[in-house]
Amino acid sequence: MRRTSRRLPGRPLAAAVAAAGLLGLLTAVPPANPAPATAPVAATASADTTATVFYSTKTRNWSAYHLHYAPDGGSWTTVPGTRMASACTDWVKLTVPLGGASGLKATFNNGSGTWDNNAGKNYDLGTGSITVKDGVVAHSDPCTDTGPEVPDPGGPNTASVYYATSSVGWSTVNLHYRPHGGAWTTVPGVGMEAACTGWVRRTVDLGSATGLQATFNNGNGVWDNNNGSDYTLPAGLTTVKDRKVTATAKDPCAAEEPDTEAPSVPTGVKAAADGVSVLVSWEPSTDDRGVTRYQVTRTGGTKGTFVTDVGSTVFADTGLEARTAYRYTVRAVDAAGNLSAVSSPATATTGEKPTAPATGTPLGTDPRKDPIYFVLTARFNDGDPTNNRGGSQHEKSGNAANNDPMFRGDFKGLVQKLDYIKGLGFSAIWVTPVVLNRSDYDYHGYHGYDFYRVDPRLESAGASYQDLINAAHAKGMKIYQDVIHNHSSRWGAKGLFTPTAYGVRDSQWSWFYDEKNDGFAYDGLTVEPKSGKSYYNGDLWSTAEPTGNTCVGWGTPTGHTSPEGYRIYNCQWPSPTSGMFPKALYHNCWIGNWEGEDSRSCWLHDDLADFNTENAQVQNYLIGAYNKYIDMGVDGFRLDTAVHIPRTTWNRRFLPAIQERVTQKFGAEAAKNFFVFGEVAAFVNDKWNRGSVNHSAQFFTWKERKEYSADDEKAALEMYDYEQQQGTGSQPVSDNAFLQGNAYHAPDRSRFSGMNVIDMRMHMNFGDANNAFHNGKDSDDSYNDATYNVVYVDSHDYGPNKSSERYTGGTDAWAENMSLMWTFRGIPTLYYGSEIEFQKGKQIDCGPRCPLASTGRAYFGDQLAGEVTASDFGKVSSATGKVADTLAAPLARHLQRLNEIRRAVPALQMGQYSTEGISGSMAYKRRYTDAAGGTDSFALVTVSGSATYTGIPNGTYKDAVTGDTKVVSGGTLAVPAPGKGNLRVYVLDLGGKNAAPGKIGAAGPYLK
Repeated sequence: MRRTSRRLPGRPLAAAVAAAGLLGLLTAVPPANPAPATAPVAATASADTTATVFYSTKTRNWSAYHLHYAPDGGSWTTVPGTRMASACTDWVKLTVPLGGASGLKATFNNGSGTWDNNAGKNYDLGTGSITVKDGVVAHSDPCTDTGPEVPDPGGPNTASVYYATSSVGWSTVNLHYRPHGGAWTTVPGVGMEAACTGWVRRTVDLGSATGLQATFNNGNGVWDNNNGSDYTLPAGLTTVKDRKVTATAKDPCAAEEPDTEAPSVPTGVKAAADGVSVLVSWEPSTDDRGVTRYQVTRTGGTKGTFVTDVGSTVFADTGLEARTAYRYTVRAVDAAGNLSAVSSPATATTGEKPTAPATGTPLGTDPRKDPIYFVLTARFNDGDPTNNRGGSQHEKSGNAANNDPMFRGDFKGLVQKLDYIKGLGFSAIWVTPVVLNRSDYDYHGYHGYDFYRVDPRLESAGASYQDLINAAHAKGMKIYQDVIHNHSSRWGAKGLFTPTAYGVRDSQWSWFYDEKNDGFAYDGLTVEPKSGKSYYNGDLWSTAEPTGNTCVGWGTPTGHTSPEGYRIYNCQWPSPTSGMFPKALYHNCWIGNWEGEDSRSCWLHDDLADFNTENAQVQNYLIGAYNKYIDMGVDGFRLDTAVHIPRTTWNRRFLPAIQERVTQKFGAEAAKNFFVFGEVAAFVNDKWNRGSVNHSAQFFTWKERKEYSADDEKAALEMYDYEQQQGTGSQPVSDNAFLQGNAYHAPDRSRFSGMNVIDMRMHMNFGDANNAFHNGKDSDDSYNDATYNVVYVDSHDYGPNKSSERYTGGTDAWAENMSLMWTFRGIPTLYYGSEIEFQKGKQIDCGPRCPLASTGRAYFGDQLAGEVTASDFGKVSSATGKVADTLAAPLARHLQRLNEIRRAVPALQMGQYSTEGISGSMAYKRRYTDAAGGTDSFALVTVSGSATYTGIPNGTYKDAVTGDTKVVSGGTLAVPAPGKGNLRVYVLDLGGKNAAPGKIGAAGPYLK
């Protein structure tokens, strides 16, 4: 969101990393050259199928272990199940006959009412040897050839392999190998054993071979196969860390003492009930070598004791019994399995079970398939006039004269027009923040007050936020929610910290401050009876200095006046330097340098109270809040003001918490495709934002590459200094977006942070499509994977080149921009109304100084009046009224066909690209290959101008725009210029499923 720093007001009316979550970080494919016999054992069930289940006892300390199970399609055993037998150190096991079943459902317990049931979902296990350790399922025998002695690694016929787990986070590691000239082991290979903190090892017999080919996996489908090339390892002692092989290495564990020191006891454990859910949070523990997770134990209710592991310092316990008291304790666990003592307990009593609609499920498909339509919900379409609100600025802004309250559009209006968005061809909708806001001009959603509540001004009976999510999913459309971790409103954040008083009420300010009403809770919608205002702020009014006041100079007049000439008093308006906000929870400074360290630890604006995001209490508050929306089934998060939070905090706390929660609720595949993209605002045309890596978008797509202090605040400073000193020339690079010649290659996502980003460089250069293209590709080697970049021309904040106006380059230029965005790498995104050049040339935002109707945030619903029905993406079966005219606009028709073409050609959605051997201004080739799915898509694209492609595969190419067919026999294809805004997409006909589609859709104003 757009920010302008402000010091003095003219008037107070201005505006836990879960291992299962690593599926997106490493290649989830088998190694490059497995033997044919290496299919998983569980692939085919038979009458004598069995499963040998190993359960880790390291962090349980139960006196007995029982397996309670049901073969797939069969009945459960009688509680508590069958007692498991000792297997080896820290493991028990039980072999289960499955008959013809291909797996089993399972839980574990101590025989006395304490259960591990996978956080209420049960474990879903296959066949063969299976391990369950701290909630992670893998396939191996942890007791095979284990022991303290390691064979002499110096012998010519053995290889001792050490593998670093620090960069993958797996709790189980398998070595899948073949000696040179020999056969591959059976998938998943042989289990590796813990060697020391951060390392596992395995010594294997090579016979007469002098080396081996190897890959590594977690036994559950996630592989490190050296980016598809396998590892080649010699005999002797070898280490493998971050894909670097070190032969004849020193034993990395030789000098390390065993870790016997337990973490400190978790403190500050709190439990708060919300209906039949409880949010548990605590302060982080410390450890000499680092805490890896926490073990939460719940007692109470009729289901006995419950134990679960989490990777963060917050746990949301859902689906509990109504009106029941629960007790929670927490223990910290380190990498060696050392447990802290038990924390002091926290208790909470649940309320009534809510009658809210059932939660949704994210669609869980590759986000690159889904073009995004971005709406300011409150300005899009008004489905329910009863929730409209103008606020304190209704008259002053001029909105009243236009009968245009700031809160006008709502979820009901959006649900009503989902077919309009689908008819344009969009399959994802980015909505502005939905949490309850609080400021004088808060319709946009970026002034969050109660992060645990949806703003009632957006909801209606039968059209809640959950209803919107469900309705969109029913149409095959995703919902991306704009979320804010950086700041709250100037009223603070309800449930974390809310100031009790800002100033005094005198005769001049009586119109602004209201009489105190202790029985009224602000919700933005309900009218307070004494004042008659929905924007009541009586909780900020006082005639005497409030007890416990921390604001310096409270109530004394300043030297400033409002535009009306009213005297402004100290503490009448929020300020980070006045002492009004506690340092532990909020930063207490103004930004001085937007490319300096203070941009990450100071206030942006006086309406945006800056969270101290390195504080565990703040982290818990935000993680708990956004877990709620994950549970509702949203498909992704857009991270507002991401650059203003240190990367270490994102990488340590917020991003793993998102992955952990999605994995817990919906599974690893859904977590891999839960789309997170950050706003890292850089309003320059440089590859690196004025040379500062810490303030550049691509920087946030990478994991940390160095260990920092366990204290988050110290770590943020250490990381900032280290990376600034490394400079732009020493940052990691990637070829994930690029073809290798004409070939697609498996991307290496092992160093991906979990955050994708908005392509700020293309955005800033979109005054001209050619400029945006050349600037964009110049940066692509510095992102982890630029094919996930979110690409747009303008937004609710700025136009290209930091313009304060909505794009006004003309219809032809818009068409050209769209043709580029829909065929180049990245995810095309359109700000609402741009399909008809809505409000072109108008100031995007002027706050309450002018009517919204005169800005780029004007109400769009008038353009949508009437009825519309979409038969498919990009296809409208019927439309009446004004919306029919809107859909008939040249750019709207252009978008429909672009979306049809992009949807039919996988290379345009997910493909890597290259400009090698190509002449032409905006010309490129793209390819996407999914061997597992049988997909191979190769396309040649030119936008507006002519192009010649050399060194391309021979064969038949068909243009998706005209249907023209060209046969290439000498590796060269020449394409005449199609004209501005037009393009050509020649798709190689590979036959069968990968046959070229030919002409897609009907000719339109630009694609012809």
